[in-house]
Amino acid sequence: MALTPNGAGSTSDGVDGTLEVRVVGGLEGIAADAWDRLCGEHDPFVEHAFLSTLERAGAVGEGTGWVPLHVVAYDGDALVGALPLYLKDHSYGEYIFDWGWADASERMGMPYYPKLVSMAPVTPATGRRILLAPEVESHDDERDRVTAALLAGVREVAELTKASSVHLLFVTEAERDLVTRLADFIPRLSMQFHWRSEGWSDFDAYLGAMRSSVRKQLRRERRTAAESGLDIRVVPGDALTAAEWRWMGRFYRDTCARKGSYPYLPERFFELAADTLRARALAVIAYDAGEPVAATLNFQKGQHLYGRYWGCRDDYPMLHFELCYYRLIEHAIAQGITRFEAGAQGSHKLKRGLMPAEVHSVHWIRQPVLRDAVSDFCRREAVALRERIDELAEMGPFKTRNKKRGIGTRDRS
Repeated sequence: MALTPNGAGSTSDGVDGTLEVRVVGGLEGIAADAWDRLCGEHDPFVEHAFLSTLERAGAVGEGTGWVPLHVVAYDGDALVGALPLYLKDHSYGEYIFDWGWADASERMGMPYYPKLVSMAPVTPATGRRILLAPEVESHDDERDRVTAALLAGVREVAELTKASSVHLLFVTEAERDLVTRLADFIPRLSMQFHWRSEGWSDFDAYLGAMRSSVRKQLRRERRTAAESGLDIRVVPGDALTAAEWRWMGRFYRDTCARKGSYPYLPERFFELAADTLRARALAVIAYDAGEPVAATLNFQKGQHLYGRYWGCRDDYPMLHFELCYYRLIEHAIAQGITRFEAGAQGSHKLKRGLMPAEVHSVHWIRQPVLRDAVSDFCRREAVALRERIDELAEMGPFKTRNKKRGIGTRDRS
């Protein structure tokens, strides 16, 4: 596998018979329909539109610390597998934190950067990282063959770039099992708060499943938001105007400024998204005299909904909860959505019905001493996290809960 300075390259020799693995420095040369047939039914963030919009907007690429080096597999002329991959010189924007690993590596005299990361950049959402054609995924032997070839390609990229490690983040539980079976990766457990459908007929039925004290609090919060006098609407992406997309960018940058976080998404991202991402976008906007004063930008595909960006011009009591949770849960119930992820962290989500959920990642570490230390840490961390998940589930808002670990916490997609 040859790797050019800008990250583009390809294999000249086949892998496992007719299978050819290449590394490409971006999606520009790959047809969207060929890539998207690998992406599955529920994940909007590995689609060609989302990843290529990041590339075109300059959110990833040279100078950002996220350099695309996507690994792709061809069977003849057909694209049959892919793994979105980025060469990184920092650990920002990942949300599964390895700063302690980096510090330990440096103290041992071994540079931790560059490293390789597979995820939708700056998007802490569960999804597939091993992208496979339907005809490959439906046959176990073919699935294993293409997956093993992609992972071998990733390891070769690691050798060529002298990367210290490879990290596949926010993988599904099935992918965790597949990757750790086929390659020398360490599994790691993390936690978020996710909403899952229990077949509620409407929002009132949803509240009815909660303890009385919590139900009263949530109704009170919704009344407070309604009494603001704002016009709150759920707006599909294809109905958003160019001006409303610009407002989304302003809200995003304002929230980053208020929180002291780096604005990973440049203004250009929202300009492009108005065209490229409108089919997957879903906004909840609060208007005052016809002008947006607060909004959330979310993404939906299949039966999954993902909350991403929030911003507000002024301080409106309880408006954050209304736009970021209650309106989206209402929408999810009405549309038959089975899972709603509202982003990283946030124990305040628990009282709103988003329950603790296992989040998975897998990691390859080059240096044996560091690898052993990381492996031991991940084992101990998983024990503590599972205990914490059980504790939080007991503290949840619902009147009855299945106390068997894993019910309502694991990703089965």
